[in-house]
Amino acid sequence: MAKFSIFSTDTSRRIAEADSVAVIGLGRFGSALALELMQAGTEVLGIDLDEELVQSLNGELTQVVRADSTRVEVLNQLAIDEFDRVVVAIGGDISASILTCSVLLSMRIPVIWAKAVDDRHGQILEQLGVHHVIYPEKDMGRRVAHLVRGAALDYIEVAPGYALVKAPAPTQIQGVALGETSIRKSHGVTIAAFQHGDDAWTNADNATVLGPGDTVLIVGRTKDAEAFAQLR
Repeated sequence: MAKFSIFSTDTSRRIAEADSVAVIGLGRFGSALALELMQAGTEVLGIDLDEELVQSLNGELTQVVRADSTRVEVLNQLAIDEFDRVVVAIGGDISASILTCSVLLSMRIPVIWAKAVDDRHGQILEQLGVHHVIYPEKDMGRRVAHLVRGAALDYIEVAPGYALVKAPAPTQIQGVALGETSIRKSHGVTIAAFQHGDDAWTNADNATVLGPGDTVLIVGRTKDAEAFAQLR
């Protein structure tokens, strides 16, 4: 019989509800993901083979389990098939990642996200039929590259060639309503939101007037958004 250890903040609650996610692999990426989901009010089941990792998250997640995710009987006992979303965050053992994804697919989990450590790993996961393959290290490297080379305070690629960039408000658009600046026509970007100092972010509109020290969120094609962020 499969053996595993379970730690739960509330064993009387049903974990596999509509807003619940199972995270398999509780290393740096998996644990950060699981904790962020908990912060957002999501029920989280965490699974890992490492007893120390499991113990460290005891009380932090809805339920945390020490178990071998490559064994179908174990996942059946954990009722993984009742979850709408499962994240495979295993990075150190590619074989375990692939086997786990294969088992989950055989159980017809509706949505599977899986971390890939490199292109070859990702290709195998895609060939298996994993719904969403992510590359945290590669994506972070690309993001930092954009930050290093320009004046952007933050950068998120929302789609290939299209980005959301956080940057100081250029002086040329300060003191005048955004609707009168024609920045979409002249620069190919849109100011989606702005922040005065440490105030809360506010959605921008045509009547928004920016001032010195303001920060903006720029939306547009990557090259246009980065070029606009360079303006002073």
